Amino acid sequence: MDTASNGTVQCSLCRRGCRIKPGEVGFCRTGRNTQGQLQSLAYGRLAVLESRPIEIKPFFHFHPGSTALTYCCHSCNLRCRWCQNWHLSRADPLQTMAQYVSPEDLVAMALRLGDQGLCCSFTEPTLLHEYNLAAFSLAKAAGLYTCYVSNGYMTLDTLRELQAAGLDAIKIDVKGDADVYREYCAAPHGEAVWETAAAAKDMGLHVEIVNLVIPGVNDSEEALCDLIHHHLEAVGSETPLHFTRYHPAYHMRAPSTPISTLEHVYDLARQAGVAYPYLGNVRGHPAESTYCPSCGQLLVERFSYTVRRNLLTPLNECPACGRRIACIA
Repeated sequence: MDTASNGTVQCSLCRRGCRIKPGEVGFCRTGRNTQGQLQSLAYGRLAVLESRPIEIKPFFHFHPGSTALTYCCHSCNLRCRWCQNWHLSRADPLQTMAQYVSPEDLVAMALRLGDQGLCCSFTEPTLLHEYNLAAFSLAKAAGLYTCYVSNGYMTLDTLRELQAAGLDAIKIDVKGDADVYREYCAAPHGEAVWETAAAAKDMGLHVEIVNLVIPGVNDSEEALCDLIHHHLEAVGSETPLHFTRYHPAYHMRAPSTPISTLEHVYDLARQAGVAYPYLGNVRGHPAESTYCPSCGQLLVERFSYTVRRNLLTPLNECPACGRRIACIA
């Protein structure tokens, strides 16, 4: 956070770098300039709090079959036209009912419910940054894992602070190229999301990438090949890449993504060298499951968000050929 001589504060949490005048709030409406200090209006004010399977995030290579106590605040730092959680992301944090849950109570609740970790999800976790720093430190001390379901629009300093506090894993939703971010998400620096993903990988965090494939927005052959190229360049072939089926939501009325389009990009990813491509929102599709990139052996059988069978060895190896599989169990 930087403060100018006129009392304006610049927020450093996300790539917007909002300059906030005294008494005002930034783009996401969760940070207020109070006498030259940036005050969080979202700290501990949770809009949703529930146990959910890790596969629903989706994380497919991170503690398969476990559950995480999942939570969020209201609002967001993007304005995606197709947001499926718009009732949360578009809500004004000061005009909504939200229960206060201390970091200590959050961790205690996860332990009481038998969850294996914490996950900040539904809306952008960066808005709860100070809260998550406190909660994650406590969670790690209690033996819980910690993860983010993020749009990746945070600054690298924010990411470093999270890693220091104990963040284990991050799933990043990549919307498309820079033009998609500008036109559909009101975000001027969309290309920086890949920088965040690459930095997270370099820090040793577990990373998975998701792309919601939307007809007429990011589903052209060029766009799909470009995304696969960026994935391989930024996070490497061993990082899972999920292609998710879009359905009309919020302000988007394009038809649902044809399954044939998803199957095509799945094949493109495999041919390009992505070891673990997946399809999402296609209930019961074989591409929900994990296969050995070397021999094709079924390793983790999924149906929707349920793990039916996990055939990996205790060392996360393929039982058929012995290949090591990128997975944290």
